[in-house]
Amino acid sequence: MTRFKDGLRLALTTFTVAPVRGPEAIDRAAAGWAMRLAPAMGALLGLVLAGGLWLLRQAEAPPLLSGVILTGLAALLTRGFHLDGLADTVDALGSYRPREEALRIMKSPEVGPFGVVAIVLVLLVQATTLGGLALPEVVGAMAVGRLSASLACFSGVPAARAGGLGALVAGTVGPAAVVVNAVWIAVIAGVVPVLAALVVAAVVVPHAVRRLGGITGDVLGFLIEAGTAAALMALALI
Repeated sequence: MTRFKDGLRLALTTFTVAPVRGPEAIDRAAAGWAMRLAPAMGALLGLVLAGGLWLLRQAEAPPLLSGVILTGLAALLTRGFHLDGLADTVDALGSYRPREEALRIMKSPEVGPFGVVAIVLVLLVQATTLGGLALPEVVGAMAVGRLSASLACFSGVPAARAGGLGALVAGTVGPAAVVVNAVWIAVIAGVVPVLAALVVAAVVVPHAVRRLGGITGDVLGFLIEAGTAAALMALALI
């Protein structure tokens, strides 16, 4: 129970701006719980966004304006943390440099042109789709993005570095947690967005392992944003 509570606090402080004090000490057991709970944190964010969308619709705001407002709100509620991981990962992988150089690029505070383009594209997808979704779909899309990150922590997936968030969470999520999360998200938003998350993880994680040696915290941020974007596009097209 202590590890679960620590994992919940870690999930809240990692995936949201909730005013919760993080655990004093983090071990792999607590980190594993945080990653299993990641989709639930996405659903919590989605509930806030869905509430905002409902209010905007009562005010008869145009869908595009609603999408822009919700996109800004999503970034605010996550401190833009995952967008930073998206940019760092794209810059590192897009450099086509050897592993160690790519990891150094990922740790650099500067954002390169690849990273800028990736952020712009993801924000455009969010802004142009969120305003037209059903409220449960908003909740499901946010959960799906975090499911992509949870899948990256599946048993057997290594960490790229010995330290950092990636080393804490790599290999901590088992099949039962993946199935349970996938099922309840599918009930809320349908099977298609869940499949989108699976495809994103299936493409990105093996590539990260080949190029970087495993996952990092930035790779998880990339997966959250890419998985969310994929789910939003899928929901907008069906």
